[in-house]
Amino acid sequence: MASSSNPADDSALLTDLRGRAVRDLRISVTDRCNFRCVYCMPRAVFGKDYPFLARSALLSFEEIVRIARIFVANGVRKIRITGGEPLLRRNVDQLIKALAALPGVEVTLTTNGVLLPRMAQKLADAGLHRVTVSLDALDDAIFKQINDADFPVADVLAGIQAAQDAGLQPVKVNMVVKRGVNDHQIIDMARHFKGSGHILRFIEYMDVGASNGWRLDEVVPSREVIDRIHAVFPVESSEPNYTGEVAERWGYQDGSGEVGVISSVTQAFCSTCTRIRLSTEGKLYTCLFATEGHDLRAPLREGASDADLAALIHRTWQARDDRYSEIRTENTHSLKRIEMSYIGG
Repeated sequence: MASSSNPADDSALLTDLRGRAVRDLRISVTDRCNFRCVYCMPRAVFGKDYPFLARSALLSFEEIVRIARIFVANGVRKIRITGGEPLLRRNVDQLIKALAALPGVEVTLTTNGVLLPRMAQKLADAGLHRVTVSLDALDDAIFKQINDADFPVADVLAGIQAAQDAGLQPVKVNMVVKRGVNDHQIIDMARHFKGSGHILRFIEYMDVGASNGWRLDEVVPSREVIDRIHAVFPVESSEPNYTGEVAERWGYQDGSGEVGVISSVTQAFCSTCTRIRLSTEGKLYTCLFATEGHDLRAPLREGASDADLAALIHRTWQARDDRYSEIRTENTHSLKRIEMSYIGG
């Protein structure tokens, strides 16, 4: 396991216009997915004729590791592998192994879970620290309606078990809550994972990308989620694990675990956001709701030195003033934004 020590001098951290240091690098390794979740990659847009990126357009593992190494030298302490579905990228465990060897870095991965039964042990052996699994319902009919690819809940639960068996625990389980679609599954989900050792997190339905038909009245506020849970399973607020933690933590009063809520719509956390995203084709995005990226692939392949790349990264982050969730209105979601499948969640 990689060391948790901090090899960088905190006084020299790379900060943006709002004084936020870069700490978290999210890397999308593929724009493809075996699900067609209605809030991320709706089939009407991402159908059989959708022009996914050619393999030559994707960053190679060597290119990814080179960029990651520069970020680590400038303060990044967490690297999350995302997609699309990252386990569709061939030999992704080899990338994990290279990233886990970087000093002072925690490496995690977000997945829909269905490929974990044959991948979890490889990922753990490669040095992956934790895994986050997306699961939006326990009811098969609802889950299949959301994933729109006929995958049953049992496949995801088997993936969670495989991750646990491989030592990738606690598994964090993310549920995107959409009113009128799966919000009646909140208590069932809480009941299932209570006492399991895993951490269930409820995410407010967000206007990511431009193709999911987002509406504000479909958002279930995190406060409502917690109130519903508390009425059945009493919870109390817990202290954050670290400054800037995105999820608000709530512990069951009987000591049987915790749940978390991520409230990017109703309680924006822009002021403490330390994340930057590297897209599948090598562009940097300084916000999940960005409208444009900053190309690293071209200079990489044209022979740029590490110093050149570091300078580009510095300019990109130091010019950052993103605060989309603080200024979100009924109309801002109509802006043309990059789809989540290119830059990860």
